[in-house]
Amino acid sequence: MTSHAANGLTGADIRAKLDHPVVDADGHMIECTFAVLDFVRQIGGAEMAERYENDMKNDAATAARRAVWIGNSGPGSIDRATAMLPKLYRARLDEAGIDFGVVYGTLALSVLRVDDDDLRPVVYRAMNMLYADMFRDVSDRLTPAALIPMTKPEEALAELEFAVGELGLKAVVINTMLQRPDPELLAEAPHLAHLGLQMYSPGIDVGDAYDPVWAKCIELGVAPSCHNSFRGPGSTHGSPSNYCFNSLNSFGHASEYFCRALLFGGVPHRFPKLKFCFLEGGAGWAAQMYNSMFEYWEKRNLAALSRNLDPARLDIDLLVKMAETYGDARLTPERIRAQPHQPGTTQMFIPPEEMDDFVGTGIAGGMDIRRIFDDNFYFGSEADDRMTAVAFNTKLNHYGAKMNAVLGSDIGHWDVPDMTKVMVEAYELVDDGFMDDGDFRDFTYANVVRMHAGMNPDFFKGTVVEGEVEALLANG
Repeated sequence: MTSHAANGLTGADIRAKLDHPVVDADGHMIECTFAVLDFVRQIGGAEMAERYENDMKNDAATAARRAVWIGNSGPGSIDRATAMLPKLYRARLDEAGIDFGVVYGTLALSVLRVDDDDLRPVVYRAMNMLYADMFRDVSDRLTPAALIPMTKPEEALAELEFAVGELGLKAVVINTMLQRPDPELLAEAPHLAHLGLQMYSPGIDVGDAYDPVWAKCIELGVAPSCHNSFRGPGSTHGSPSNYCFNSLNSFGHASEYFCRALLFGGVPHRFPKLKFCFLEGGAGWAAQMYNSMFEYWEKRNLAALSRNLDPARLDIDLLVKMAETYGDARLTPERIRAQPHQPGTTQMFIPPEEMDDFVGTGIAGGMDIRRIFDDNFYFGSEADDRMTAVAFNTKLNHYGAKMNAVLGSDIGHWDVPDMTKVMVEAYELVDDGFMDDGDFRDFTYANVVRMHAGMNPDFFKGTVVEGEVEALLANG
């Protein structure tokens, strides 16, 4: 297989081959803690800043057993500086072969987990003010993603109004893996409630509590993005000793969790114009979920449930007849006739309508599944992820679908030792025949444009790609 990464090519060489811009859906900054604390202090005072600083130290001490070095050092120190300094980041985009980039925080990923009701609104607001300040002078090439708290819908609404409405930030990231205390533990031993947290999603099993948040995203023109990872104590990625064990596919698991919640919670059905982006987990899981949805629908839609699985339709006479021929001293016709419905399998006599998991999803057939994936879901995939090819495999995917994969460089983090090689690695999918030029154009440009501009037609206004984006959207 082709490997340009070690042969001296840079992203600039790849960009020179292309007849379209490159838009990075997910680069990263590395926030300086002292700058964050400056804004926390400004908003919440010295005591709140000290409280947050102590929280960060405690979090770091807890994580030390499975510590990870995130930002590059040694020969990669220039990339570390790039992630810290937006003006340097902008200056190096051309050698990376990237025209425009959406940038997410690094400390932000831990801020998404802040559960202190007093501290959380202060820290979120401080982060967003910091981002607006950091990227103000580079808006033609870079834009930061605001942090939106989701623990309480009213907090989300307030921060959306502030970050997007007042600060003018154009991209948002939300916490999609929320936690609440087990109600019995909270009642019996409230001092231990933090040890028995239950995970839930703002997409399902919360009624319409978050519908005002989804409506506000449409009003303000922002596509909510998921950048959670499923790891830590109580998860399947909770080793106290091995970071790679915990990290592997943790973003994919978290993204799949939120995507399932949205789909079965009916959010795309109620808000068909709302677009969601699932970052850093790739598109392989998306293709698997998309194709699996058809199998579940075919076998568990209401008509199929009623026809094939309703216990009330069990042919008891047939069971008895078969037992007469194939039974034994234990499995006798008499015993089977007396107890044809076995506990835990076929004894739930309720209307099939109460078993319909697709009610409220808007799915009435296979094309509805494709429509939701086409219109509402976008999947951030890194340059070296070969499974991105599955997203564009029309022979494999039902109805000839292509997943809306978008390039997420992850510049600034350990898995990108050299930002000038991101586009080089991405283009290997074309050189190796896994993707054609049209797919590559969608992957590195058109899909992310359709996502952000589909929510906000002015998203790219004033940027270096404004003209090309206008032409793309005009041509469909």
